[in-house]
Amino acid sequence: MPAPLSNEARARGSVKLLAELWPFVRPYRLQLTGALIGLLIAAGTVLALGVGLRRLVDEGFSGGNVALLNQAVLVLFGVVILLALATYTRFYLVSWIGERVVADIRRRIFDHILTLSPAYYELTRTGEVLSRLTTDTTLLQTVVGSSVSIAIRNFLLLIGGTVLLVITSPKLTALVLLVVPLVLLPILTYGRRVRRLSRSSQDRVADLGVYAGEALDAIRTVQAFVHEAEDRRTFGRHVEAAFQAARQRVAARAMLTAVVIVLVFGAVSIVLWLGGHDVLSGRISAGELSAFVFYAIVVAGAAGAFSEVIGDLQRAAGATERLLDLLAVAPDITAPAVPTALPQPARGAVAFEDVVFHYPSRPERSALQGLSFAIAPGEKVAIVGPSGAGKTTIFQLLLRFYDPQAGAIRLDGVALPEADPASLRARIGLVPQEPVVFSASAWENIRYGRPEASDAEVRAAAEAAGALEFLDQLPDGFGTYLGEKGVRLSGGQRQRLAIARAILKDPPLLLLDEATSSLDAESERVVQQALDRLMTGRSTLVIAHRLATVLKADRLLVIDQGRLVESGRHGELVAAGGLYARLAALQFDQAAALGEAAEARVSRG
Repeated sequence: MPAPLSNEARARGSVKLLAELWPFVRPYRLQLTGALIGLLIAAGTVLALGVGLRRLVDEGFSGGNVALLNQAVLVLFGVVILLALATYTRFYLVSWIGERVVADIRRRIFDHILTLSPAYYELTRTGEVLSRLTTDTTLLQTVVGSSVSIAIRNFLLLIGGTVLLVITSPKLTALVLLVVPLVLLPILTYGRRVRRLSRSSQDRVADLGVYAGEALDAIRTVQAFVHEAEDRRTFGRHVEAAFQAARQRVAARAMLTAVVIVLVFGAVSIVLWLGGHDVLSGRISAGELSAFVFYAIVVAGAAGAFSEVIGDLQRAAGATERLLDLLAVAPDITAPAVPTALPQPARGAVAFEDVVFHYPSRPERSALQGLSFAIAPGEKVAIVGPSGAGKTTIFQLLLRFYDPQAGAIRLDGVALPEADPASLRARIGLVPQEPVVFSASAWENIRYGRPEASDAEVRAAAEAAGALEFLDQLPDGFGTYLGEKGVRLSGGQRQRLAIARAILKDPPLLLLDEATSSLDAESERVVQQALDRLMTGRSTLVIAHRLATVLKADRLLVIDQGRLVESGRHGELVAAGGLYARLAALQFDQAAALGEAAEARVSRG
């Protein structure tokens, strides 16, 4: 990974930021060499035209040499063919390098952002990360695949043309060079401003994408609350903010280009006037003046084009800075240099030892405070507690999405930070309350935890989860596209698909954020049967929302304000008359009563 820039380098806002892209370009040195050769030949042929023009005017037109005129036309045609071939080579290879480098950068960024823990995404908007992955890398493709080669070509024309100007007429060249400081000043001044405005413009586009993404993700909520008009107004404000930022950037670039054109071509006009007097007085020939004017136009055009490309390079520098910032973010959760191997065979034993944890977004509040408990292999334990007690946090820490600030968590006797996170998570199956269904087929969704599983194993897992019947009835069976977030499935069907995924993974430790709390009675019955089959023979931690789950558990852990306040079976804890007894009376008994009433109404029909 490229090393992050120092704050001093960033503060200078230099296009030198683009040099940080070299590690991505370096593997394609052969193609780069070919592109540079083509670029040098193209620039050289353009400059050679001036020499031919001088001979044509002085020896062809002035001397009346028809043969030389014919020869000059043939040479010119050959030069044009050479220029065309060199330009094709340069354009193809540079464009190829641009596409290849951006593809590599996108892959590197995606690989990197997958390593960042949920703590990073608590503090960073997902839409902003996606903007860097798409918008910023697209901008780099334009620059690497086009603007850089244009900048180098015009730089060579600028230098080569200037040398030939000196050879042709030192006096007139001295007048031209007087203008150079006047041209460089606006380039440097406005270049910095363009870069700042480019960064601002890219940030505003990211804001726009974030808002649109959130609205589309929650489109049912948007429409259910008749919030369309307010969303249109808010999105409109984001659009206008992006437009204003882009307008300021474009205005700065336009001013830069206009100033350079005025200065450069104004100088050319003065040179023409002075040169005309030198021709009339016999100090230079008409051919030399023609060549000088040609070179002056080449230099002026190169300077103007170079100043315009500088704006693109400044924008790319802003995009590069954002991408390097993202690549410089170190993952919070990493594997140790020499990870401790988890014992075989896996047992599914869990231990929390005086665990203290604060979420990064809420550092002032403890999510867990000195929490200690142990789960024996094969034990089924329900976690109960009021909202915000820390139940879900236990799952997050077991999956090592975060590390606790104090205490230790062990799986099969190994402290989690000492193990490879991938090996750890391979032993854990998760069925969340809100199941995640990807925009793919049922085959891909169920195979998510075991991509190498055969079709027969996938079907067996679906059957065990009670999902086989409805999946076979889809238009293309298991191959049917399930829609974004599984929109083509009902809540119960999505839940059974998530259970099939966990069954196929066959983990020794199962985490259930009880998957039946939001289902109707019939779906709950089918899903609960699938869960019972899934829990057989493995350690299970369940965040309990239903009385049936509590009664089936071997043991209950009652959590309050991040602490373990009670532990035991349902009857024991009710008899104790503590927090669990109150929760059972309010939550479980009420829920059971409501469920029984609903079933009675259904039966009365």
